[in-house]
Amino acid sequence: MKETADYIFRHPELSLEERRSSRALAEFLEKEGFEVTWGTAGFETAFEARWSSAADPDDAGPGVIKSPVIGFLAEYDALPGLGQEPVPEQKQDGGPGHGCGHNLLGAACAGAACDLKEKMEAEHLSGTIRVYGCPAEEIVVGKIRMNEEGVFDDLSVAVTWHPFDRNRVSYDIWQAQDIKNYKFYGTAAHASKHPEMGRSALDAAELMNVGVNYLREHVSDDVRMHYTYTNTDGPANIVPAYASTNYFIRSNQWERTKDASERVDNCARGAALMTGTRVEIERVTCNKEMKVNRTLAEVFYEEMAKIPAPSYTPEEIRFAREISEAAGFDNGGEYFTGLEPLEDEPVPLSIGTDVSDVSHTVPTVMLSAAAMCKGTPLHHWAAAAQAGMSIGQKGMLYAAECMAAGAYRLVKEPELIDQAWKEMRAYERK
Repeated sequence: MKETADYIFRHPELSLEERRSSRALAEFLEKEGFEVTWGTAGFETAFEARWSSAADPDDAGPGVIKSPVIGFLAEYDALPGLGQEPVPEQKQDGGPGHGCGHNLLGAACAGAACDLKEKMEAEHLSGTIRVYGCPAEEIVVGKIRMNEEGVFDDLSVAVTWHPFDRNRVSYDIWQAQDIKNYKFYGTAAHASKHPEMGRSALDAAELMNVGVNYLREHVSDDVRMHYTYTNTDGPANIVPAYASTNYFIRSNQWERTKDASERVDNCARGAALMTGTRVEIERVTCNKEMKVNRTLAEVFYEEMAKIPAPSYTPEEIRFAREISEAAGFDNGGEYFTGLEPLEDEPVPLSIGTDVSDVSHTVPTVMLSAAAMCKGTPLHHWAAAAQAGMSIGQKGMLYAAECMAAGAYRLVKEPELIDQAWKEMRAYERK
């Protein structure tokens, strides 16, 4: 696992370009007895690694899944501009890097699957294990298409984790997101001699943003709308014939996100009407909110509570102190803590993931493990630095052990999977 994670860290690849990263993970699983097929859902860098036991299922009782199919969701894409040496100071190379720790994420899912396979073989337990190599999480694409094409439809449960700065069951509502590009087309003209002949695409983009900023008063408190200009080229003495913006529209519930997104569309259309321009609205991707599952959260929390959290060497504590000082983290010198309690109610989270769509298809659980010291934000050079050294790898090993333990419990007690499905269906009826 360490070798695989280190290789992926040192060969970071952007979304949909993860050729070496995905191959390294697949080869690790093949060596451990998994059969790998490529091109899942049409992605060059997606794969499915599968192992099934030949044991006869025990009689688990009527209506209970007797031979479960456990799916682990692995990721391995890097982020642009976050190439960073594994040192406690900012030392970036300008290339991609693992500022979200996906080198650890994929390797831990593979390790958990191997651990579970070993236990099932030793005890002749019936079931199937799958590891899905999921590309392009950072651009919220991979699992969306995989889910749309039915890749996860026959799973009994889906399991994954994410590197963070703490150890817990992620009982979180990751946000529903709609990501769009707005492209305005106008008419170029000399801005001083013949301004009346011009129709400014840039004016349209600016007026759209003004409209959205007034819209903020009239949406739910959890709605977030952020934008950036993606094209404003050209000198000021030419009326811009083209301008474009990129929008992220989010909330804790897809219906609210969808409503806000439609109203943003209307701001764009109104701006085009006001300026005599034309607008094209391009949906880049979208995802629903995370559907949490209390049954799975409690099972995995109980198993995590039995496993000691990582301990750290004096060298690792010194690394955490130095990187905290270099990056200005306000952690008060408390760099690592143990397992945090499971919350009584779901926790709204101000970020999104394509795992959320899987949670609407199959009961899904996500864990968090400390692969970085407290206060380290994701998508940051300090997160990348720790993902490439022993602090990150300790979080990875802990996450793998916890995921394997929870999945083993589900295989041993398949009535828990049945209970998770009942809870998920009850959620859908609300």
